[in-house]
Order: sequence, then structure tokens, then C-alpha cells
Amino acid sequence: MSDDLRPRRSVLYMPAANERALEKAKTLAADAIIFDLEDAVAPDAKEGARAKAVAAVTSGHYGNRELTIRCNGLDTPWGADDLDAAATAKPSAVVIPKVDSVDYLDQIAARLDAAGATETMIWAMIETPTAIFDVREIAAHERVAVLVMGTNDLAKELRSPLVAGRHPLLPHLATALLAAREAGKLILDGVYNDVRDPEGFAAECLQGAEMGFDGKTLIHPNQVEPCNETWAPSADEVAYANRVIEAFTEAEADGRGVVTVDGRMIENLHVDNARRTLAVAQAIAAL
Repeated sequence: MSDDLRPRRSVLYMPAANERALEKAKTLAADAIIFDLEDAVAPDAKEGARAKAVAAVTSGHYGNRELTIRCNGLDTPWGADDLDAAATAKPSAVVIPKVDSVDYLDQIAARLDAAGATETMIWAMIETPTAIFDVREIAAHERVAVLVMGTNDLAKELRSPLVAGRHPLLPHLATALLAAREAGKLILDGVYNDVRDPEGFAAECLQGAEMGFDGKTLIHPNQVEPCNETWAPSADEVAYANRVIEAFTEAEADGRGVVTVDGRMIENLHVDNARRTLAVAQAIAAL
């Protein structure tokens, strides 16, 4: 499966200091897990959380879920040790908060390489004004596989409220999305904070999917299933994709340059979209 098609619909933050949370994560249908050493862990629990994250990644107990570790920044007392420990575990990626420059990414990559984790990728968190201005260069970095929107911190930096519909953040979300697509990288939408508001969460998932995000970061297990459903092609979408490909194939064989499906004109771009829909559905089924 190509990295571009690997499902990352639901990406769940799990506090690495919490043994119960780590055990619970083994049973959840999240496509990916971020073992969190940063915001979810108190300073006096950082070292213990680091050891637990490494043990979780290397345990082999999480099935096909993609496993990552969110490290503290290199400007903190824990960041360098977090990276060194993560390198020993060799997760799919390290999630790096507040990435503001290519130079910072180079430092992260060099430290991973020095520790032998040359295959471990970087998920760069975009959560500051500087990151938005530099997001094209960040996305293009060879070690970056995924951009992760840090919407809470971005809203704080902008002094904007977190409101339904997220209109204060939409221009910045769209800018990061454009950068990811230009670089051929994936991008994850930010978290939804109110775990008691399933309707609001569903609306924000739909907004993110319609914008073009590849999935969403989550803070609660109850958010996994509705997130997966939103970012998975529906049965109707799969059926339509099959009809598009079948009709276009028949038209090409007959020498026809125009074909319609369900009253809509179909061109090459629609066929490409249909093929991607089927490929995504197959990748999800393979999980």
C-alpha cells in the first residue's frame, strides 16, 4: 500500500503516561495513534511517559494501527531525550509540535539519523503564524510525511475564538491544505474539544472532509467511529465510482469521447477521482 493511500482517517492522541489509555488504545478502531509526551503529560511524569511510549511502540500489540510518538520541542528540557528514545523505538513517525522552519526540521531529522532512526518520518504540527507563512517550505521537506493542524494553539496565537464553523481559521486551514497538496503530502485536521457535542463534532468532520483533509486528530475514543465513517467512501460512492470507470472504459473501447453517468458528463479527472475512491475503500478494507 502506498503511503498516500494508507488510511489516516482517525488519529487519536493517547497520553503516554496513562496505562489505562495505552491498554484501551489496543482495542480502538483508530487508524493511527499518537502516543503523547507533550501537552497531555505533566512535567514530573515526562520520563515515565517516555518509557511507556517506547514500550507501546515496540510491543507489537497494536495490530495494523500506525504508531507515532509526539515529542516535546527541542526548546524544552525533554525534547532531545524524547527524540533519542523515540529513535530506539522506530515508530512510523515522530510528531513535532510548533514546527516553524525548515532549519528546525533539519535538526529533528539529523538527531533521528544520528540515533539510527533513518526511516522514521516527521509529522510536522502547524500551529503558529510563522508556520502558516512558511508552510510551503515545511511541507516540501523530504522528511515530512504529514502535516498536522494544531488548531487550538493556532487560534490562541491569532487571538481568535474557537467557534462553530471555524470561520476565523478557515483561510489558514486552506493555506496549509494547499501546501500539503502542492508537496504531495498528507494533512490532518485539528482536534474538536467538546467530547459531549457529537453533532458539532460530526459537522466539523464533514467540513474537514469536504475541504480535502485526509483525516482528523482526536482526543477521545468516542470520536473514532464517526470520524472513520466520515472519511470512508460510502457504499453509494463506491458504486458510483464503479459505474464511472465501467462507462468510461466502454466509451473508450467504442471510440466515443464523451460519456455520461447518472446524467453527468464524465471526463478523465472524474475517472481519476473514481479510481482513488476505490483505492481508498480497498485500503480501508485491508485494515
